[in-house]
Amino acid sequence: MYYSIRPGQVWLDTEGKRIQAHGGSVIYVDGSYYFYGENKEKTDGKNGIWHWGVRCYASKDLYNWEDKGVIIPPEPENPVSSLHPASQMDRPHIIYNRDTKKYVAWLKIMNKDGTQTETVLTADEFLGPYMKVREGLKPLNMSAGDFDLAVAPDGKAYYYFERVHSETICADLTADYTDVTGYYSTHFPHPYPPYVREATAHFVRKNKHYLVTSGTTGYLPNPSEVAVGDSWHGPYTVLGNPHPEDRSNTSYHSQISSVFKVQGKKDLYIACADRWLPESMEQKYEDYAKLYEAMFNPESDINWKELEKEHPQDISGNTSIADYVWLPLRFEEPSAEYPLGMVYIDWLDEWRIEDYE
Repeated sequence: MYYSIRPGQVWLDTEGKRIQAHGGSVIYVDGSYYFYGENKEKTDGKNGIWHWGVRCYASKDLYNWEDKGVIIPPEPENPVSSLHPASQMDRPHIIYNRDTKKYVAWLKIMNKDGTQTETVLTADEFLGPYMKVREGLKPLNMSAGDFDLAVAPDGKAYYYFERVHSETICADLTADYTDVTGYYSTHFPHPYPPYVREATAHFVRKNKHYLVTSGTTGYLPNPSEVAVGDSWHGPYTVLGNPHPEDRSNTSYHSQISSVFKVQGKKDLYIACADRWLPESMEQKYEDYAKLYEAMFNPESDINWKELEKEHPQDISGNTSIADYVWLPLRFEEPSAEYPLGMVYIDWLDEWRIEDYE
């Protein structure tokens, strides 16, 4: 039994097995929390298995998680399926449509040709079964990377995604949540990695909209960024890096995946993040950031292959041992020093839900 959250430490389910819900999100349904994400139990970085479907866990206290199994299974018999284990499926997000009474799941797929598309599924119950309704979806005819989904109180839904290696897009979803309408806004333009924003996590607090994002350095961590706006489409103003005193510039060696508000608590929001490579924490952000810029900046005069030899990336790719970094958000209200306020994610070796109002 767990009685606290211990960021960065191995987290086991109620059967004593590692929790496998990476790039994950938390949803509250009928009195239970469900934590779901990429099932990496078979991903050792050598066998060609990127995922083994979407796995889900249930909890009442946010400490102890019961394995509910694979709710979106892989399709190992179909090599062209976006759910084949070798397909690079990432960051599932599931929202509920109160009009259609369907749960709608979006999955990001990184294709072999370099494009990124979406697979969309629906189910009558949160735990499934889920049926594919779209595959190979290219929203707005854009290559769509890491994303988040959000539903407004009036039932309208929004899709925040990285237009790959370019900018962040906020797009309106159709009434059934399975496609985009064509209306969208653009945010945070950057010419190339590692500065392009990905891993977008949206949340609302006191009628303000917040986006927490990471940079783009693959599974290697980088500085996060938080931005705030007055509406779903912004415009958004960047507030800065929410991780105070993080001298490593790695967001405590983690990458944001989602933010959720704890039920029954006055102001407790939890930032969920993955520590994808716990065995590679000695690598310096400044070294691989320079490498990523050299790789993607067409005007760079740095030979990135030579740079890689100087600073080889020690990446096992064994994400089956990835850990989780869950931390509470701390809010600095607007003031003369912080006209728009500020959001912080402080490091805590251990913390308890019960210590918050």
